[in-house]
Amino acid sequence: MANCESPVALNGTQISYIAHDCKDIPDFLGDTYGHFARRLDLSFNQLRSLAGLGMFTELEELVVDNNLLGNDLRLPGLPNLHTLTLNKNNLTDIEALLEHLADVTPSLRYLSLLGNEACPNQLVSPDKDEDDYQRYRYFVLHKLPNLKFLDTRKVTRKETMEAQARGAFMKVVKPKSDTPPKEAGFESRPLPYTPLPRGSRDAKNHKGVFAKCRYVYYGKHSEGNRFIQNDQL
Repeated sequence: MANCESPVALNGTQISYIAHDCKDIPDFLGDTYGHFARRLDLSFNQLRSLAGLGMFTELEELVVDNNLLGNDLRLPGLPNLHTLTLNKNNLTDIEALLEHLADVTPSLRYLSLLGNEACPNQLVSPDKDEDDYQRYRYFVLHKLPNLKFLDTRKVTRKETMEAQARGAFMKVVKPKSDTPPKEAGFESRPLPYTPLPRGSRDAKNHKGVFAKCRYVYYGKHSEGNRFIQNDQL
């Protein structure tokens, strides 16, 4: 385990543990904060597993962007979790992920998977178009019908109806790749993915997910996570 600095806890229930190059969630995080943490940000680490989340029984928001999480991702039962962002990981099997989330996160309303091969978005997959992305949205909403917000867009009533009618037939095919999995180490990795406009990428002001709250984090890196404006909610 990497030698990681202490996290910054804000308002007692909002914990950040960003850019400590950790491959596993340190035990002290759960022991110290797990019983009362409501929001946890583990972005910009080298996590391949979230096994250490078992102590976070009251968690409502989880941010694990820019890690190395793959198709073997497993979450503990998190009955109160309503917000989950998994941007820029190694996820390719969308169906297995969604079925797992349906089992362990029954309260999930906000989900973002941008920057993964499982999400056919033109920002990271130039060979995909808007039709591919829309079919992906229908399939996700078919599997998780209670979602209110997916990636950068609010779920519309039309999408919900279409997902109910045809979502089961919109399964996204797992892409094939001839390249080996990403290795740990930030030196050889591309710049972190973000869907935010350039003016919102202030490295010293890491704001909350989906514009619901504001948080400030301290670490070697910090990244905006606010996808929409308040007047769009």
